Amino acid sequence: MPMSTFTSKRFLSRRALLRNAGIALGLPMLDAMTPAFAVTKEAKTAKRFVGVSLALGLHNPNLVPEGAGKAYKPSRYLSGIQDLRNDFTVISGSSHPGVTGGHTAEGSIFSACPNQRGTTSRNTISLDQLMAKHLGHETRFPSLVLNTNGQNSPSYTENGSMIPAENSAMRLFTRLFVNDSPSEQERQAELIRSGRSVMDIVGAEAKALQREVGAGDRDKLDSWFTSVRELEQRLAANEAWTHKPKPKVKLAPPTSIPRDNEAVVERIFLDIIHAALTTDSTRFITLHVTGNAVNGIEGVDESYHNLSHHGMDDEKLAQLSLVEQAVINEWGAFLRRLKTSALLDETMVLLTSNLGNASSHDNKNMPVLFAGGGFKHGQHLAFDQKDNYPLPNLYLSAMHRLGLQDESFATSSGEMSGLEMV
Repeated sequence: MPMSTFTSKRFLSRRALLRNAGIALGLPMLDAMTPAFAVTKEAKTAKRFVGVSLALGLHNPNLVPEGAGKAYKPSRYLSGIQDLRNDFTVISGSSHPGVTGGHTAEGSIFSACPNQRGTTSRNTISLDQLMAKHLGHETRFPSLVLNTNGQNSPSYTENGSMIPAENSAMRLFTRLFVNDSPSEQERQAELIRSGRSVMDIVGAEAKALQREVGAGDRDKLDSWFTSVRELEQRLAANEAWTHKPKPKVKLAPPTSIPRDNEAVVERIFLDIIHAALTTDSTRFITLHVTGNAVNGIEGVDESYHNLSHHGMDDEKLAQLSLVEQAVINEWGAFLRRLKTSALLDETMVLLTSNLGNASSHDNKNMPVLFAGGGFKHGQHLAFDQKDNYPLPNLYLSAMHRLGLQDESFATSSGEMSGLEMV
């Protein structure tokens, strides 16, 4: 039997074992794992990251302000959040190099992974998951991956696998703030213990297999073995959390979710996210706003998706502006809650989309609002609308603000120009 066939069959059997244990763990496909990042106390000011991504973009002329720097004139969409002007930065003329494909580029929103649509491509780790990998062990939940109306997410593991999103605000609230029964706590602990024992077996087999393969495959197996041990350590920490009481919050659990008003659904999720941050239940969160029905918004009688394909029709643009203004206003209200809770300076909050122009499925000139995190804000960083600035530079700046010191992220060329720390 050829070595490649022999190796493949053994790996597939391991995948089955892991699934039976309730754990999904992919075997290595890349050459080597990314080196661990160094954490420096001096740089560790920002502690949290919240990424809000919009499936249908934002209409650029209503978002991008006139003028650059601190003297910019607010655009239509920004006029309602000018009380927060010094707490956020507007970034225009930026995008992810090598990312195309319209809606299908959603997977690259937070990974910035170049894609080649029409051919097989593999994603890379998203910004939130990279942060959670190194710092997520400090909280009950290393990260939260959420969606207003579906399971797709822009959050990806280092093996390029999408993390399915939680799309029920009721389940999310229960998971965060409602204590499990003693029997359920023990069941969760047993599942974790079972998973760890399976990884012990699989890890031992991987070590044995290292003696049977070439140098390149040995490196891959060694990297995978290391990731198994890291996951095992995280599972051990999770087992300890299962017996600790969950925090109590004043926020009432959601009893019904309106499916005709995307902005209200966004608000419900952001309220729960705020409670999760204030209780330090997690520090790394993504929320994907998918575009539910919006005819519950006064003045709107078409679907969000249809309005996003406006073709510059005046009536559609008028309705679209009502929807997008409501979405941005809810984001602003979330910032105000963080500020009132004295969390905004320690929390980086990003609002963006893979689509710069949803009507034409263009991935250039992505909408970007970046708030908090101890950066100097109150400005418009206006880059070239034709020759876009690499948005991964912002992601690298965010990583460094957390104390993760790596030289690049995806296709970054350095930290974001013009974005300085306080």
